[in-house]
Amino acid sequence: METVTGKLVVEKVRGKSTVTRCFSKYPLKFIIPNKVGSSETDAVWIYTLTYGGGIVSGDSISCEFSIGDACTVVLTTQASTKVYKSLGSKCSEQIMEARVGSGALLAVIPDPVTCFSTARYSQKQIFRVVSDSNLVIVDWITSGRHESGEKWDFQLYKSTNNIFVDGDLPLFLDTVLLEQGGITNIAERMRDYQVIAMVILLGPKLKHIQNQVQENVKRLMSEQLYAPSIGLSHHGKTNSDHRLAKPTFIASCSVFGPKGIGIVVRIAAMTTESVYRFLQHQLSGMEPLLGVSPYC
Repeated sequence: METVTGKLVVEKVRGKSTVTRCFSKYPLKFIIPNKVGSSETDAVWIYTLTYGGGIVSGDSISCEFSIGDACTVVLTTQASTKVYKSLGSKCSEQIMEARVGSGALLAVIPDPVTCFSTARYSQKQIFRVVSDSNLVIVDWITSGRHESGEKWDFQLYKSTNNIFVDGDLPLFLDTVLLEQGGITNIAERMRDYQVIAMVILLGPKLKHIQNQVQENVKRLMSEQLYAPSIGLSHHGKTNSDHRLAKPTFIASCSVFGPKGIGIVVRIAAMTTESVYRFLQHQLSGMEPLLGVSPYC
């Protein structure tokens, strides 16, 4: 990266995951608590925030993270990432590149992005791992400020997540693009869904959680999608209300990588609270690794 806004290095010092280098400059700031959760857990928690409580039009933030072998790091936020209105065609952007060492665990578990009306925002996250690295990524966005009547009212949202293994070998490449224009606007394309999310779980330390999540998503969607969708009224006619009803929460799960070393879960939901509950439940098994359960 040409102009780095933040840089952070975590290494083992006397057997403990320790921040050995930390640098940030406007508009970015890191908060690193002395300890989060059980004293028995070896994990560094890092909170990222921006001055002014959000990302201003034209802001460009770039971060580099280096997670040493066998270290555990949690990268999170104190609240949703607010992207303010754009001035003209200016696009705010965030770029993050993280290297995750052998046997290390990086959990990127922020609150959702919330774009204000007319906002233009692009983020790119690049993760470089080795064969036994462990990675959790939660990437999600809400439709906007409901209390102000804003629903999918921003101009542009783009989120890219790329994972490379052993140098530059692509393991997972993904981009979500929401842009106004065309035949229909974003709100019309999203229908009644107010949140979209993606969860990635990768690595041997997370295998048992991957298995649980796969089973939970399969069961959850079986209950919703395979329930009778067309019923008969007492007159013997089709009940169209049942046929037209759509689930308030949809999730899919698939594996990727050699020998299925990773899984990706994609979510569309009508409420932010339902996604929080889903994340709490599905990631609760990480508490022994992170010290506290994510999104608790």
